[in-house]
Formats: sequence, C-alpha cells, structure tokens
Amino acid sequence: MRLPRTAHTERPWRIHEIARDFTVEDVWELPTPGGPDELDRLVRQFAGGIREGVRGDAPLSRFLFAVRWRLGALLRLDGADAGVGARVPSLRDRLPDDLRDGPRGPDLGEAPFTSVYLTHDEWAAEMRNRTVHGVLHLGWVPVGADRYTGRMTVLVKPNGTLGALYMLAIKPFRYLGVYPALLRRIGRQWRAGQPAGM
Repeated sequence: MRLPRTAHTERPWRIHEIARDFTVEDVWELPTPGGPDELDRLVRQFAGGIREGVRGDAPLSRFLFAVRWRLGALLRLDGADAGVGARVPSLRDRLPDDLRDGPRGPDLGEAPFTSVYLTHDEWAAEMRNRTVHGVLHLGWVPVGADRYTGRMTVLVKPNGTLGALYMLAIKPFRYLGVYPALLRRIGRQWRAGQPAGM
C-alpha cells in the first residue's frame, strides 16, 4: 500500500540527519508482517534480490527494466564515473560515529546499490547515476501489539534539469508497472522465505 510522505518523515529515522537534502519520492508499506526483530530478515531478502539483478517475474516489470538499462547504456547514465564516490561522495561520509562504527549492511555485489548503514529498525542503501542520487530506505515499524511490518521509502536528489525530467518521465512507469510487481513479489517471497529484492 502506498503511504503519504509523512509516514516516513514523522518517524524518528536516523536517515533524516544524513539525507536532509534528499526528497522523499515514494513510501510503501510492505506485505511483510512479522515480529519486532525481523528487519534483518527483510534486509537479507532484499539484498539477495538486488544481487541477483532486476529480473521481475511480471512481463511488464521485466520489459520496463530492460528498457531502462538499455537507455541507460545508450545515454551513458550508469557508468562507473557516474556512481557513488565518483561524481558524489557517499552518504557514509556523512554518518555520525555510532553509525559509521556499526554494521554497514549486506554486500550488494555488482548491483548499482551500496549499503550505507544498518540498525535494529532501519537499513539504507544508495545508488547514483548521471540523473539522480537515490536512497532506498527500509524501516521496521510497529503496526499493532507485537506486530511489525516493513516500510520502503525512496529518497532522491535529482542531478539538475536532466535528473528532474528523468524522475518525471519514469513516474507513471513506477506506479503502473514497477511498484505493483515489486510489492506482489515481496509478499510472495516473504511468505516463502525467499529473496525479496528489487
């Protein structure tokens, strides 16, 4: 279920002190009911899915991602010289000592995302290309007595006019194809205990 931005901004997440100059783009409640200590499970599943690549099980999702990666290659949006650490410093450079000294989160292999930090109730990973510096934030939130669920937030910092136009252009595709397929897969994989990543 899509949530208002305040569902993220009103929570006491650590990401607020690190990504103040980012805009909350999307907030989704994930179909991942669980107990108070299961964020680590969700993060492991997301990381496994991200490492395996964007291979959505829905034809529309696969098609949209294939188009995106092909356009990215043609327009040189995703080269190593456009990533975190090349064109922009990593958010890890902004971390306070307690987060920098704590767990970083899983290694995401060759995926465009890099783990930034991991706590008991939140995980952040970042990616950067020529259009946007983005953050994927997973939070673990109470939804009832001893009941919790995951909340996924996408934060973005567009790179100039190109980045703003890019975000505007992909918005309908995200809402009509990418997010619905992703959320369905996350729910199925959570119930089955399989990777739940991108």
